[in-house]
Amino acid sequence: MPEHTHERWMRRCLELAARGAGHVSPNPMVGAVLVGPDGRRLGEGWHRVYGGPHAEVFAIEEAERRHGAAALHTATLYVNLEPCSHHGKTPPCADLIVAKGIPRVVVGMEDPFPAVSGRGLARLRAHGVAVTTGVLEAACRRLNEAFVHHVRTGRPLVTLKVAQTLDGRVATATGDARWISGEAARRLVHRWRSELDAVLVGSGTARADDPALTVRHVAGRQPARLVLDRTGTLPPTLRLFTDEHAARTVAVVGPEAAPPYARALLRAGGALLHLPTAGGHLDLPALLDRLGRDGGRDGGRPLQSLLVEAGPGLASALFAQDLVDRYFVFIAPRVLGGGLPALSLPGPERMAEARTFAEHRWTRTGDDLLFQGYRHPVS
Repeated sequence: MPEHTHERWMRRCLELAARGAGHVSPNPMVGAVLVGPDGRRLGEGWHRVYGGPHAEVFAIEEAERRHGAAALHTATLYVNLEPCSHHGKTPPCADLIVAKGIPRVVVGMEDPFPAVSGRGLARLRAHGVAVTTGVLEAACRRLNEAFVHHVRTGRPLVTLKVAQTLDGRVATATGDARWISGEAARRLVHRWRSELDAVLVGSGTARADDPALTVRHVAGRQPARLVLDRTGTLPPTLRLFTDEHAARTVAVVGPEAAPPYARALLRAGGALLHLPTAGGHLDLPALLDRLGRDGGRDGGRPLQSLLVEAGPGLASALFAQDLVDRYFVFIAPRVLGGGLPALSLPGPERMAEARTFAEHRWTRTGDDLLFQGYRHPVS
């Protein structure tokens, strides 16, 4: 098939894969489409839930149901990620493709997970399947950026979200920050919450705003909620500790802290994570290591992605330690002329030393501008 046809169906795979956002982590998001020799779509599917059937299974089942098993023998399977070759929570998709007699497979990107990483492609080729790779590879990598980052570093991908005025302020001099951005921006943030694994705030934001960190303006699952409270002195009446989602809260405290909310939080199903300190502050790299391992809970599921809704202190600390992977900034058409700046960092002496981004884009969200900066190239 011509290259533009490959790209057309790979875009459909990416659309399907994105439907799994917020439901499949720490697995990757995957979509699959089976296409007949006449260009007709025979079946499609996506990975819907962690531990459930993979995208290829759904696409094959639909194609067999609608067109019969023989239709697979002349079909091309499109999938944005290399089919798996190992027994995990489900059988290997590469073996299923071979067993069903599918002669051609077009893949967006190789799976970086060590148990797969080229083995699925090799198994297909060893059984005579014609394999094409690298179709819309950059888009495929960006879609599963959190998965790739977690596989390579063991840490969740950190997205720092900020809402600021035109003159770079996130609050007035009295600390009032509601609302800088508009309703459309707030809806988008709630969608991000539903798609990423967890939301993190610092103690200053928790104390000043009493945030719920829940998904309300869009449909979607609720994220894990993390709050940094080194001294363990946040009020026990905060919604993070008392609402119906308290079981999803992890309070991160210093090694000697004994917060007043601990007993009630644990009884509700939440967790208390004692973390070492460095320079009088919670050790943020140690936190990311722990979250990438078990989400801050003994025996818990790893966190692959983290949305940080921070005030200037935590935002600056993350930037200073080069822990921000994606910087998403809403810029509202307002000017304060004073107040709290979004970031407070030691400035370089030369413009050439300023922090830059491997990729970025600007979009309009309601009356606000949204800057989305990516610190790492997709490669």
